This record gives sequence, C-alpha cells and structure tokens, in this order.
Amino acid sequence: QVELVESGGGSVQAGGSLRLSCAASGFTYNYYCMGWFRQAPGKEREGVAFIDSDGSTSYADSVKGRFTISKDNAKNTLYLQMNSLKPEDTAMYYCAAESFSISPAFALQRYCSRAMTPNYWGQGTPVTVSS
Repeated sequence: QVELVESGGGSVQAGGSLRLSCAASGFTYNYYCMGWFRQAPGKEREGVAFIDSDGSTSYADSVKGRFTISKDNAKNTLYLQMNSLKPEDTAMYYCAAESFSISPAFALQRYCSRAMTPNYWGQGTPVTVSS
C-alpha cells in the first residue's frame, strides 16, 4: 500500500533551479533505497540520484555538483534540489523506492546506485529546461 507522489516539476530557463518533492505514504520499512530517475524522449531511463535508509547519497556523473537528494523522515518526503539546470536535464522525473524486510547483507549505498530495482514508482513530474 505504498504510494509515491511527485510534485514540483515545471518549466525553467537554463541556469535556473527547481526542487522536486516526493511524498511517500505507507512506507514504513527500516531498510530501503530511494531514488530519482528521469527519462527524456528518445533516451533510456536513467537513475540520477539515490539515498538509502542511513542517509548516504549517490549521484550520476551527469548531475554531480548540481543536484542534491535529501529526505525528511518526519515528513516522509524525498527531495531533489536541482541547480544550474541545463536543457539536457529536460525529462520526466520519477521518484522510486526499494524496500527490504530485513537488514541486507550488502552495503546499501553501493547497491542503491548500482543495482537498485524499485518496488514502487511515482507517476512522474515533468521538467523542461529551455535555453
């Protein structure tokens, strides 16, 4: 009964900033990965930022230094702060989560960025960056 709902997408000029939010309901797992993925027309879906239940973060090379993923456990909300936006950032952005019922034997930070297989997806929020 997990639901992820993204918001905050829109149209901005290159160089601008945008903050995406993902409100999670029914998500009470002790161990998890959460991430932001994006898909642009004609391109494969790619993971851009990840955070695990301990708060450790990872980023795709294309967004390092520009995007910041964070979470507010009290609000049960995931965020993606996007700065210095470029036209190539234009895409549909999706919030996703993968949960584990028991403590995993592997390091979550590496797993979340390299092999995350989401159990849950949001509906997506569009981001358009114009030049």
